[in-house]
Amino acid sequence: MPGKTARLEARITADLKALVQRAAAHQGRTVSEFVADTVQQAAMAVIEEQEMLRLSPSQSRRFVELLLRPARRIEALRRAAQDYRKNVDSR
Repeated sequence: MPGKTARLEARITADLKALVQRAAAHQGRTVSEFVADTVQQAAMAVIEEQEMLRLSPSQSRRFVELLLRPARRIEALRRAAQDYRKNVDSR
């Protein structure tokens, strides 16, 4: 990874440190390499789990149907947008 300038520190138990060192040695990597890679994988998994929308096939079809349906004109929404442009955009 080019430009490794950021630093991350954590207080851990001696047992956990020994476990991490052992795991890194098994993979032939430094503790820093092992920790950085493992933390990156865990972070990406959490973000994917929290930010990705998963739909069943029937939910997916319904979602696409709703997206493709022509939009209804809602008069109150149109007026609100006009009021917003008049009162906020003009400032």
